[in-house]
Amino acid sequence: MIMSFKKVLVLAPHTDDGELGAGGFISKLIEEGAEVYYMAFSTAEESVPEGFPKDILKTEVRAATKVLGVKDENVIIFNYQVRKLNYARQEILEELIRFKRIHQDIDLVLLPSINDIHQDHSTIANEGIRAFKTKSIFSYELIWNNLSFNTQSYISLEEKHINKKIDALKEYKSQGFRDYLSADFIRSLAVARGVQFGVKYAETFEVVRLSIK
Repeated sequence: MIMSFKKVLVLAPHTDDGELGAGGFISKLIEEGAEVYYMAFSTAEESVPEGFPKDILKTEVRAATKVLGVKDENVIIFNYQVRKLNYARQEILEELIRFKRIHQDIDLVLLPSINDIHQDHSTIANEGIRAFKTKSIFSYELIWNNLSFNTQSYISLEEKHINKKIDALKEYKSQGFRDYLSADFIRSLAVARGVQFGVKYAETFEVVRLSIK
């Protein structure tokens, strides 16, 4: 099934969300020959710790996605204000539709869960589904924001995919204080999901839509 996804779009409300929710899957997709695009909507300049340039997350997201194998020209970064994406809902939808017109052959979109309680995440989830409603759509897991999450699809991962995910997240040096970026957390969650699936490591996704043509 994974081989059928040839052109994939990852929607990240903030830089690092895509890697946190789907870094292993992204790595595996690229390994299998898929073309992956990564779209981040906020670089959260207001939340950057003192001592770092305000635009540091633009640099860090490019470094992180490069570790996973995403081409630099496929990384699209917007600078909407953090925690206020809902105020730019229509602009965001129009950006997504513009992208879809150019890349009509996108066959999988990865985005946050509809049940994610962060206001920016829910905005990207809703507008992403609106824009790509005819495509296959999987929601990735960010357990600290998900009051509920339907583990409907599991992606089996190898050690190398988890290591790439961990190495990618290490590029976010400005965010190193966040406990959910730690290697121990990333690995333990992958192990837990793997136990549920009967493999060593896994990531899990909600299936919003599976489009078979």
